Amino acid sequence: MPKFRSAARTDVGMKRDHNEDSFLVNEDIGLYVVCDGMGGHAGGETASRLAVQTIEKELISAKLRIDDPFSAKASLPESPLAGALREAVEGACAAVFRSSRAHPELAGMGTTCISLLVQGDHAIVGHVGDSRAYLVRDGQVWQLSEDHSLVNEQVRAGLLTEEEAKHSRLKNIITRSVGFEEDVLVDVVGVETRSGDKFLLCSDGLSNLIDNDEIRDALVQTELDQVPEMLIQLANSRGGDDNITVIAVHREE
Repeated sequence: MPKFRSAARTDVGMKRDHNEDSFLVNEDIGLYVVCDGMGGHAGGETASRLAVQTIEKELISAKLRIDDPFSAKASLPESPLAGALREAVEGACAAVFRSSRAHPELAGMGTTCISLLVQGDHAIVGHVGDSRAYLVRDGQVWQLSEDHSLVNEQVRAGLLTEEEAKHSRLKNIITRSVGFEEDVLVDVVGVETRSGDKFLLCSDGLSNLIDNDEIRDALVQTELDQVPEMLIQLANSRGGDDNITVIAVHREE
């Protein structure tokens, strides 16, 4: 059975006076989550914290069911873990939305969400918004998630180049979030993991300032425990204009 180790850190950055990011590491169930809240000081913090708590609670509840998705012997395309993670993120969306309705001072709050669930040889990524998941394998890096953002839609439509998108004044506008409405479409991606695979989850406070090759090099060349701090320092040295959260996950035998 493969073993996964992780290291995580969050930082307020150089320009903000409070941190609206939240993260979760639960190695007992193989769950890792980063959420980047929005909606003002109280709203953003509340949305991101409530989202990570709800996703963890939903998956722990799923593990206790008779039809426990964690113990199912199924190939990746048929794995019930994908549905369990999607339902957990949908549950977080409903919880954040209900909280914003119940507390007028939190109206309009929401959060991005990038989540990774590992079990055996399977890794499932569930995401909403523009927080990202990366995989590094055999010296190559892949972005597993696709940004739900206005500039990414413009890139896909051929209206912007990748380079223009990096500098667009619209780059912080996301097209999906957890909790802004009661329901959200959650994208889910599955990967068969291999020995030596390295995953990274982060908020856009990192990915807006660090490119994919630098993420690859950090995961390959730096000790796991030092990866989050090293990347956060690099982002802060380039302006640190947002909160920065990083979770690095390595598969070992």
